[in-house]
Amino acid sequence: MAFFYEEASHTFNEYLLVPGYSSAECIPSNVSLKTPLVRYKASEEPAISLNIPLVSAIMQSVSGDRLAVALAQEGGVSFIYGSQTIEEEAAMVAKVKGYKAGFVRSDSNLRPDQTLADVLALKEENGHSTVAITEEGTPNGKLLGIVTGRDYRVSRMDPTDKIETFMTPLEKLITAPEGTSLKEANDIIWDNKLNSLPIVSKEGNLCYFVFRKDYDQHKKNPMELLDSQKRYIVGAGINTRDYAERVPALVEAGVDVVCIDSSEGYSEWQKRTIAWIREKYGESVKVGAGNVVDGEGFRFLADCGADFIKVGIGGGSICITRETKGIGRGQATALIDVCRARDEYFKETGIYVPVCSDGGIVHDHHMTLALAMGADFIMLGRYFARFDESPTAKVNVNGTLMKEYWGEGSNRARNWQRYDLGGNKKLSFEEGVDSYVPYAGKLSDNVGVSLAKVRSTMCNCGALSIPELQQKAKLTLVSSVSIVEGGAHDVLLKSTNKQV
Repeated sequence: MAFFYEEASHTFNEYLLVPGYSSAECIPSNVSLKTPLVRYKASEEPAISLNIPLVSAIMQSVSGDRLAVALAQEGGVSFIYGSQTIEEEAAMVAKVKGYKAGFVRSDSNLRPDQTLADVLALKEENGHSTVAITEEGTPNGKLLGIVTGRDYRVSRMDPTDKIETFMTPLEKLITAPEGTSLKEANDIIWDNKLNSLPIVSKEGNLCYFVFRKDYDQHKKNPMELLDSQKRYIVGAGINTRDYAERVPALVEAGVDVVCIDSSEGYSEWQKRTIAWIREKYGESVKVGAGNVVDGEGFRFLADCGADFIKVGIGGGSICITRETKGIGRGQATALIDVCRARDEYFKETGIYVPVCSDGGIVHDHHMTLALAMGADFIMLGRYFARFDESPTAKVNVNGTLMKEYWGEGSNRARNWQRYDLGGNKKLSFEEGVDSYVPYAGKLSDNVGVSLAKVRSTMCNCGALSIPELQQKAKLTLVSSVSIVEGGAHDVLLKSTNKQV
């Protein structure tokens, strides 16, 4: 007869934190959100730690190179999606590792024979007002000029006007040679009252832009996550099929950590993948594994040598694995079970294997609940898909700006490797949906607000660090009626004239 769990599994929304004693030191500015990313021994420091407990999901619609830079600037890590060619993924990793703080690779580029209509379409697509005009319309082509909002008037010009007739040509631009330091570039910007400064090679090719607005932004990033060479830390997704080719390419590109992207991690396929990495690279290549939903699955992957373990099956907003296959577990219950196993493993072996909670986060306060339940960090998909820096375009849906968001198990992504069980190389049925999420603006603005809530709640619990939160947190299950009581009720809301 099958094994039956006596208790129902629960979601984050069924729990609340009960406040604890807050001392005078418990103010948000004193809270540290630093947390380990990879396994370490009791007497050692982890090889990689996060400055904030957030990482981005291994998804086409979430984790590209732009988001990886933006999240590293805030102190977290992106895992570049693996459902692309090895060459494309390695190129994204290399782009992040080669990114110089303050030096921006141009991603708005056109040719001089294109038109005003092309300028307007490109601005609508990515929101950038500075367009580099190069011979071939490429980011590192021969620079011929730039176009900004000051170069055209839509009301007085024809959409078919050629760019070469209204762009600011190279001879009228102030540029700086390749090798110019960031300080020197900023001095040129301020001395000449520029908004942007093109950095040009001796052959005349565009290398980077330095923007006036980025000077203040760089100063605002004291939490940025850097490696020993002061490059941004970046992760990448791998699968259990082509790891022997993909991992070396990613390592060559400079990746800091890889993660096996799979809907279910308690398998021989993950054991083989980790064993191959350990045999070829020893401990120098850090590899996360998962996903699992119980202590048994955790211990299996920990014994295999995983550097961190992801928890969660079927809890993602675009995931329909539970619906189609009938497997999974409520995210809160799964997380509590796995974190209990992690603590037991640490006591037995002296090795701490961080746990990543993946899925089930709907509201910001769920992040704090996940950390209190034992998660070392949280992987988010829908949350990051809403921002400017995610790879998808903004679209207007019934008058509301949205961004596209689809699951790796959807027909659109067709990431069969993620759901591979050793059979045919195909996706037999969908385990994810294709959807929209409300556009939310810049990553930095939103992450700042979310983590302000986390810090505030931690202070309510009398905790100034994540380990202290996990030690002091008191959690209570709530009933369906108390969930209703916790929101606005029995009033008429002014903003919507809707009674709740």
